[in-house]
Amino acid sequence: MDKTNQPTTVKFASGEDIPLELHKVRVVQKLFLHPIERRLEAMRKAGFNTFQLHTPDVFLDMLTDSGTNAMSDNQIAAMLRADDAYAGSQSFARMQAAVSEVFGTEFVLPVHQGRAAENVISQAFIKKGDVIPMNYHFTTTKAHMELNGGKIFEIYTDEALKIKSAFPFKGNIDVAKLRGLIKEYGASRIPFVRLEASTNLIGGQPFSIANMREVRKVCDEHGIIVVLDASLIGENAYFIKQREAEFRNAQVKDILLTMCGLADLIYFSSRKVSSTRGGGICTRRRDLFLKVRDLVVLYAGFVTYGGMSVREIEAMAVGLYETTDETVISQSPSFIAYLVNALERRGIPVVTPPGALGCHIDCVGFLPHVPQREYPAGALAAALFIASGVRGMERGTISSVRDDKGDDVLADVELLRLAFPRRVFTLSQTQYTLDRLTWLHQNRDLVGGLKFVEEPAVLRFFMGRLEPIGDWPDRLVAKFRADFGDSL
Repeated sequence: MDKTNQPTTVKFASGEDIPLELHKVRVVQKLFLHPIERRLEAMRKAGFNTFQLHTPDVFLDMLTDSGTNAMSDNQIAAMLRADDAYAGSQSFARMQAAVSEVFGTEFVLPVHQGRAAENVISQAFIKKGDVIPMNYHFTTTKAHMELNGGKIFEIYTDEALKIKSAFPFKGNIDVAKLRGLIKEYGASRIPFVRLEASTNLIGGQPFSIANMREVRKVCDEHGIIVVLDASLIGENAYFIKQREAEFRNAQVKDILLTMCGLADLIYFSSRKVSSTRGGGICTRRRDLFLKVRDLVVLYAGFVTYGGMSVREIEAMAVGLYETTDETVISQSPSFIAYLVNALERRGIPVVTPPGALGCHIDCVGFLPHVPQREYPAGALAAALFIASGVRGMERGTISSVRDDKGDDVLADVELLRLAFPRRVFTLSQTQYTLDRLTWLHQNRDLVGGLKFVEEPAVLRFFMGRLEPIGDWPDRLVAKFRADFGDSL
């Protein structure tokens, strides 16, 4: 039996549904859980933006899974054999072989991370006035495409933005809307259709292969290429195996090859897909490879390193092979599902079904008294850090933009994302997060809104600074001390 296709579900005699770590911990990093007064001070210094917090102030860092996944022993061992030749490196050859086997492509170009790939692809394919259909945008993707004159159209299905849903593939594209866009704008103005595996901003929701086949069929009819963001493709493949009947008995590696075989051009952040740094662009088509190759050399580095350390290239190669192992890719979704289901049982609004990347809290449902223009997702992220030392990420209107009049473009959903990097957190840490979220929900009326005091023009959620509207952080600290005494 192929060990990569063994079942990963473990049932307990007690009937409890508990995620079981299918790995052992051999290297540890000390964490610090500071008193709530220090957490409030740290949040003030950070401008109530969790991106501006410093690691020594953070207990559990659930900001992102990008570059924060735990590498395996085999990945770390592979880094020691790196060939640091500027050109023709053996490390690149091993990475190229891994990409070919896992993604089924012939040509690959390394880049220093996913947004470097987005920049290159946008410059190579998009011209002013183009429209780019996709299942949902990602912040840096949208910025690169718009800077190059394109306009994105999110043609998701009716289920995509429903917070509570049983629909298994909320990342699907609405094919009727795709046909409508092609009819309205013409195929010549559509450089490609983009599919994001496990749509980040709407809860890490996957798409199905059945839907991808429909998209492929429409694109073939009109001579449009399909671009796949494969950053979270491993988890998307896992959900396909769990939720799409045709692939229930398929091996993950075959699901990955099927998905990638339906795309013309694939790019990825290896900070996610292979638990390393870096990224890549790959394709089976030489014409597409040549269209992006010279831009990689210009913006990233030579074609055999693309701005990456060769040590990371070695680790990436091993990590890509490990992405075909169900025990590797199932760990994060199983912990996410555990927290999502536990929160839902307690009446705390979360995105369902559980997706990839993290647990996503519905901040409009959690803080109904905080208007969107006062940034409820940012406020909840700040409040959770103050109450627990857990750093999450705002995925709402702060992550959006302003219109030509200077008004906020309100986000479709206001989410607090609590990321679960692969193989990083334990069950007790997850239960601690559950406990503090429960307490915060019970005291949600204490949490107020935020306002910008320093706002960058582009990607403001990274470097922007905010301040609370009113004294709600102080009142939250006072209630914590009344309830928890001298507890951290």
